[in-house]
Order: sequence, then C-alpha cells, then structure tokens
Amino acid sequence: MNDKSTAKSADIQRPEDILGPRRRKFVIFASLLALFLGALDALVMSAATPTIVAELGGLHLYSWVYSAYFLARAVALPVFGKLADIYRSRRLYIISICIFILGSVLAGFAQSMMQLIVARVLQGIGAGGNFALVYIVLADISSPEQRGKTLSLGSFIWGLASVLGPTFGGFVVTYLSWRWIFFVNVPLGAISLLGIALYLVEVREKKKEAAIDYWGTIFLSTAILGLLTVFLMAGRAYEWVSLQIIGLSLITIAAGFAFYYAEKKAPEPILSLEFFGSRSFSLGNGAAFCASFTIFALFAYSPLFIQGALGKTPLEMSVAMLTMSLGWSLGALVCGQTVNRFGQKPATIFGCLCLVVGGAVLLTYSADTSLTNCSIVLGVVGVGMGFVSMATLLVVQDSLDISNLGVATSSHQFARTLGGTIGVGISGSFVTMTLSSVIGSLMKTESINLPASLNSEIKQNIENIFRPEIQALLSPELQQIMQAAVARGVLTVFWITFFTSLLCLLLSVMIPVKSVARSKASS
Repeated sequence: MNDKSTAKSADIQRPEDILGPRRRKFVIFASLLALFLGALDALVMSAATPTIVAELGGLHLYSWVYSAYFLARAVALPVFGKLADIYRSRRLYIISICIFILGSVLAGFAQSMMQLIVARVLQGIGAGGNFALVYIVLADISSPEQRGKTLSLGSFIWGLASVLGPTFGGFVVTYLSWRWIFFVNVPLGAISLLGIALYLVEVREKKKEAAIDYWGTIFLSTAILGLLTVFLMAGRAYEWVSLQIIGLSLITIAAGFAFYYAEKKAPEPILSLEFFGSRSFSLGNGAAFCASFTIFALFAYSPLFIQGALGKTPLEMSVAMLTMSLGWSLGALVCGQTVNRFGQKPATIFGCLCLVVGGAVLLTYSADTSLTNCSIVLGVVGVGMGFVSMATLLVVQDSLDISNLGVATSSHQFARTLGGTIGVGISGSFVTMTLSSVIGSLMKTESINLPASLNSEIKQNIENIFRPEIQALLSPELQQIMQAAVARGVLTVFWITFFTSLLCLLLSVMIPVKSVARSKASS
C-alpha cells in the first residue's frame, strides 16, 4: 500500500518542476509587473487629475476619470476569474494586458475628458483581468507549501504602488506631461506581455466544454455597477434620499434578484451559490471585505485628519501615510512566512488584532495628537491589512476545489474592492455631513465670500476647504473652528472602522481550523 502511494505521489509533478526555476521566475516577474502597473494607475491620478482638467476641461466629469477605471475593474474581476477556470490563463492574460496597453495609449492621446473616460474604462477592464489573473497564475505555478510566500509578493506590490504612486504622478506632471502617466505603461506593459507569452505554461487542468453563463454575467455586472455607483455618488453628486440614488438602488436590487435566479438555473454559473455554503469561503471573503472597508476608509480620511485637524503640512501628512503603506508591504511579506509555520487562521487573527488595536487608539485622537503617534498607529494598521489580505486569500483559495481556483481568487479580490468602495462611500457621507453643516453655518454667520468656482469645488469635494487659497480667506479663529469640525467628522469614521475591524476579528475567529492549517493539509 505504501509502495503504491509512494509511486503515485512520485508521478505527481510539482508546479515548480513543470515550469523550471528560470521560467517560473520570469512568469512571477511579468505577473508582478502587470499588477504594479494596474495598481499604480489607480493611485497616480490624485496628483495628475487637476492638471488634466485644466488642459481638457470638463470639471463636471472630474470624478469619473477615477470612477470609470474603478467600476470597469470591479466588473472585470469576477468575469476573468471564471474564464480562467475554463480557458487557458496564458491566453486570457495576453488579452487583458493588451486591453490595458490599448487603454493607456488612448488615454495618453485623449483630446477631451470624455475620450479620457472611455480610455480609462478600457484600462479598468484590462487591470481587472490582470488583478484576477496575477493571483490565479501565482497560485497555479506554486506548490501548496510555497503558495503563501509567492502570493505575498502580490500584496507587497500593492503596498509599493501606494508608496510610489502619488510621488510618481507628481514627478511626471511637474517635469514631463500628464500624458506620460499613461504612455509609460506601454513599454513596461510590453515587457510583461512578452514574459507571459514566452514563459507561462498551463499547469492546472481546465474544465472541458463548460458553458459560459452570459445571463449571470450580465446581471452580476449590472448589480456591481449599480451598487458601486450608489456609494461613489451618494452624499457627493446626489443626496442619499434623491430620485437618482433611489432609482439606481432599485435597479441594483432587481439585478441582484435576477442574478440569484439565473445562477440557480445556470449549468456552469459565473459564481455558484453553493460556494457560499463553505464556511471558509464565506468567512474568508467576509473578513477581507471588513478589512478593506477599514483600511481604505482610513487611507481616504486619515490625511484629512492630519492636515485639517492636526494642522500639518502636506509633506508631514505624506510621511505619516507612508508608514501605513510600508506597514502593509511588510505585513504581507512576513505573513507569507508566518502562514507556512503557524497556518492561515493565526495569521488572519493576528492581522485583525492589529486593526482592532490601531482602531482603538485612533478613537482617543484629538487636535493635540502628535504626528509621531499618528504615524506609528497607522503603521500598525497597515501591518494588520498586510496580514489579513494575504491570509484570507489563502483561506478562500483553499476553500474550493482546485478546478475553481479562478472563481475563488477573483471573489476575494472583488470582496476587497467592494469593501473599500463601501467603506470610503459611507465614511465620506458622515464627514461631508459634518463639515457641510459647519461650513454652511459659517458662510451665513461669518460672511465668508468665496469665488463661485471655489464654492463649486467645495460642493464636489468637501476636502477642498483646506486648500491654501481657501484657507487664506479664513481668519485664525475660523480655521480653529474648521479644525474642530474635521476632528469631529473624522472621529466618526474612526468609530465606524473600529467596529468593522471588530467584525473582521469575529469572522476570522469563526474560520474552521481544518481549512487553515496549510502546512498540515498539503502534507
């Protein structure tokens, strides 16, 4: 019996043996480069968009330069994840990289804001495919005991992009042209494309003659677009209780029900409802959702607290936020090693504890908090996100059969995307309501007269009140009132993220132990 088992195991080739060490390194490099370009493109726009608007016009379309990319990426994630379980990953990878490069070229040559938005949609589709396929391919070409180390490189790249993105964007806009933010993707994307085309070999057996779930894809895409648009626009472009938001919410709900019934009848559903019967699948994605809700809300509104409440300069704010990005990268790398020794569940719980402890300290913050204190706590939160994002990905991947690795991976990426969007949307609504109330009363009682263009920009983005040209119009007393209002508004965000981090911890504790001890399971 033992001889047969030994012979059988000897016939099973490890993914590393199929590719060979040299070919595998090229595939990893090409995959991480594609991931880095997509992540960088989502982050550089904060520095480039004002310059783009000044040249192309279309201020009313300002927010859609980012939103179009984000929405297209979110829709592409589950679609490419499912297709990766049916068709060859190499072919899909080449298609997604080509779409991303095409979108980058069109964005670089855009002559109007509408042309740029269309190009950003193409970029988002390509980036969504890349984001899904990176983690699928890295998992495919790694044996179970090496998967944690390999996948942690992906999370490290995210942290690296968050560090370099705004700086790179500012450098290119200042010394070259905003168009080179997109043009630089062409040669680097070509290198990634060449590496995938020449060196990627299919390792995992694909499903034979599987039917594509067209109706499920349409309904899911509609529901995703509707839901994310609600949280991107509500409280900003439209009131929460407005005809536009209510109508869009009803469309989203209808699409969700249609998707549910379509998946029950589909022979090969894009996202089988049976997967949610797995506790590891549901709890892992739930924890990823809560962690992303927490971290992206803090990413979005901690700078507002540092500049608006603490009165720090943009440079000081950047240094403080840098610790969060570095913590994320460090946490992901360390988690890759930790999982192999202690399992996925302890790693997930440790990451959640970092989020909870950091969130609890943030609740004590006021206008007197030191920048050093803030930097350290944000670094701890970043480490927590690095651990949770990495460990929950492994939990979800292990929860389903290897033939559904694509769906498992893309579902985790989508849960993170959804959590981040909803977190920023809900948090932004609370901050906007608080600041709008204070600013509105000040403009009435203190006779603050701002130019019409600045009034318009403040309505679109309440954080613009802290721009130097607007602050110069306020007396020191009014600036202190504004700082107190910011502290009160962002403190609400800190409370929200503290509770979501607690929920994340609760979900991680409930993850079944049998599915998270990777080292034991793989042996």
